[in-house]
Amino acid sequence: MHAFLKSSIYNIHDIMSKKKVLFVTQELNPYTEISFLSDLARRILHYSANEGFELRVLMPKFGIINERRHRLHEVVRLSGMNIIVDDEDYPLIIKVASLPGARLQVYFLDNEEFFKRKSVFTDEENVPFNDNQERLVFFCKGVMETVKKFGWAPDIVHLHGQITSLIPLYMKKAYKNDPVFADAKIIYSMYNNELSQSFDQRFLSIAAINDLDKSDLVAFEQDGGINLDLGAILFSDGIYSGSESMHELVNHYGDEYQKAIAVCGDEIEDSAQKTIDFYKAILDEEKE
Repeated sequence: MHAFLKSSIYNIHDIMSKKKVLFVTQELNPYTEISFLSDLARRILHYSANEGFELRVLMPKFGIINERRHRLHEVVRLSGMNIIVDDEDYPLIIKVASLPGARLQVYFLDNEEFFKRKSVFTDEENVPFNDNQERLVFFCKGVMETVKKFGWAPDIVHLHGQITSLIPLYMKKAYKNDPVFADAKIIYSMYNNELSQSFDQRFLSIAAINDLDKSDLVAFEQDGGINLDLGAILFSDGIYSGSESMHELVNHYGDEYQKAIAVCGDEIEDSAQKTIDFYKAILDEEKE
């Protein structure tokens, strides 16, 4: 066979077999340096790209992110949607930047009312913002609508941080008939953070988008309060423990709800490699 033709066939095979990972994260270095998650997310992306995964990365455009320094600019073709939260319309603005040292673009979901603040989830006195539950709903629904606009069907959806916690429910229920999400496996990563401190029962109504009913949100209820991690896990295919303090709880949830689990390693490089191994294991389960 002609060498060029043979090479072309192999290249086409590589493109056809390339698996797609939608990576949605609360934090990412160098844009945020809030916790260990920022650094871990960066390393996972590096390892994923080196393994040949096709990646799309989305995160909130928090006010602490310096647009000029990181060269963010608006993506007009993706912006312009209105996201309804609690019967109010909020414009969704999509911005993009290139991740330094990688051939990756990061898409930022922005809204002036929800994200133009000098801190992330609490004010200067460390009091949680009273609209954190509306901000979470806006972000999660915004992710779903943005990926639909991509027209890009992921094989794996990897979620990091509690601001992503409604996405598993939305994928499995509110968007279950959308072919973009039909075959995706969901991995939810748990970290030592607690976003739902200021949440109340109103969250169950606010989060019930599209054709969802408040009863669809019962998975997020626990002891009269809101447990974002539990609700996300029940609609996910796998759970990843992103911090050592979460290992015991992740193992417990994995056993109780029959979910595939993985835990981070002692070092960040080991943790990133374990994530890649988990991706492969989840995809292999799909073949069986």
